[in-house]
Amino acid sequence: MTINDVKHVKLVQWVNEIAALTTPDAIVLADGSAAQYDELVNECVEKGLCVRLNEEKKPHSVLFNSDPSDVARVEKRTFIAAKTKDEAGPTNNWIDPVELKKTLTGLYSGCMKGRTMYVIPFSMGPLGSPISKLGVEITDSPYVVINMMIMTRVGVKVLDLLGTDGYFVPCLHSVGKPLAAGETDGGKWPCAPMENKYIAQFPETREIWSFGSGYGGNALLGKKCLALRIASVLARDEGWLAEHMLILKVTNPEGKSRFVTAAFPSACGKTNLAMLIPTIEGWKVETVGDDIAWMKYGADGRLYAINPEAGFFGVAPGTSAKSNKNALIAASKNTIFTNVALTADKDVWWEGIGYDAPGPLTDWHGNEWIQDKSNKEQAPAAHPNSRFTAPANQCPCIAPEWEDPQGVPVSAILFGGRRPSTIPLVHMARNWNHGVFLGSIVGSEVTAATLDVKAGTIRRDPFAMLPFCGYNMGDYFKHWIEVGKAGDADKLPKIFYVNWFRKTAEGKWLWPGYGDNSRVLKWIFECCEGTAKTVDTPIGIMPTVDAIDRPADVSEEDMKELLKVDVDGWLKEVEDIRTNHYPKFGAHLPAELAEMLDTLEANLKAAKN
Repeated sequence: MTINDVKHVKLVQWVNEIAALTTPDAIVLADGSAAQYDELVNECVEKGLCVRLNEEKKPHSVLFNSDPSDVARVEKRTFIAAKTKDEAGPTNNWIDPVELKKTLTGLYSGCMKGRTMYVIPFSMGPLGSPISKLGVEITDSPYVVINMMIMTRVGVKVLDLLGTDGYFVPCLHSVGKPLAAGETDGGKWPCAPMENKYIAQFPETREIWSFGSGYGGNALLGKKCLALRIASVLARDEGWLAEHMLILKVTNPEGKSRFVTAAFPSACGKTNLAMLIPTIEGWKVETVGDDIAWMKYGADGRLYAINPEAGFFGVAPGTSAKSNKNALIAASKNTIFTNVALTADKDVWWEGIGYDAPGPLTDWHGNEWIQDKSNKEQAPAAHPNSRFTAPANQCPCIAPEWEDPQGVPVSAILFGGRRPSTIPLVHMARNWNHGVFLGSIVGSEVTAATLDVKAGTIRRDPFAMLPFCGYNMGDYFKHWIEVGKAGDADKLPKIFYVNWFRKTAEGKWLWPGYGDNSRVLKWIFECCEGTAKTVDTPIGIMPTVDAIDRPADVSEEDMKELLKVDVDGWLKEVEDIRTNHYPKFGAHLPAELAEMLDTLEANLKAAKN
């Protein structure tokens, strides 16, 4: 099937307009077939863009390496081009949309010369789901095409759903480097200089234009760009939620199940939690999604969530049999690896995989690398933000409901981040608006998933949406409050704040995390059932010291510390929120959240006195 066979007039017209602008050598329609996927992979191998891995150890899998300047999301080159700067809000980069389109049109001119233009019709969410959205991405990167084939539902069935005039989000991408006659990409995917990288969202026209980067979040435009930045605008206008959240299913020993969503900043353990293997007997956790949740009210008045993705774009370093055995199994075949190290027998390796390097490696730069454990300054063999792209249906703990077009009913919503102190192991909001307040003040250590923010520092990342909200974040807070008002208070999910990352003053972990987080999920489950042991505190509803089953290596004193209300620490939080965080939003900050902050401060001062 070619683009000329497509019956959607506006789609064909748009493709022809972009082809005239970018001047590709050929146009190929992505049909979503296994044969086309294999053909594209073979082309990439033949051109030296990727390495085919060991068929016995990683069947039907490949490894790509990128240019060192193109390894993560680039927040300073990501723009929300709303009509006004105020509509984009204080947490987004803004350029006037007319000016930006003029700049980008100049960059796109002739940018696909020597390359093939691929047209990718895709569905975010199960085909035909009332919560799903359709998009079409134009790209000149075969890496993008094969990743999109794993991460979304691609192909002819999407065109069937579009029909002759169905709505789709247009997504335009180019690596930004035309090829001269006889020129090749030299073994790494190409990209433009940093000053010519643009990841642009146009909220009024629901368009995405990306130029100059081949990295996942910048180039797989169904992921962060559509599923969060544009979808958050659609959700605001249509009365639903598009969130940076995992979705998991928890089943107790009696066979009763509840579904939980959770929002953590990148590399804060979302995938690990989504694929958790419980350490408490009789409990079961299954995965619906590991990164994004779209939630709408169902006919019964409850919020229902879908995972709009079809695959996992997981961080490789730190993923091991201990931290996430299920992720390793999911990525054991039919997987695209990016910027990890290559072993002599063409398997993959990364720091934190759980075993030493099996001899000399080829690092992500393409150089020989020999592990030297005595050298604390040795550069890593795999980039800290290296990735695996694996089909979700390969995950051994995938929930049977993961592709239910109606979604799954949500009982609990978790917020959290990496905080070594102050924030307790878990506490529950008293009501929906209190939960919105907790989401609005989330803070976390910055990770390697972002190029241009120093790793290790703490920043506020409300709802884990700071880089992904497609409009003014103060109005986003208000939207959450309005969604709560639209529902029945008795049917709304309960909201929790968790922190697996507490440390002692000496830097010792207080909580083992990983599978033992199931012990916290059990208490959350019990809160939803109305059977949990709880105590009201100045910051919200907390477990009693004996409410959570303690792991063997957590002492009673440690548990008391994990569940302590650090009044002085929280008063410092209040001061930081009042002085540095909330003022950013000016008149857009909902009055309800300012009142919540006042109440928290009063509660803490009363407790101190």
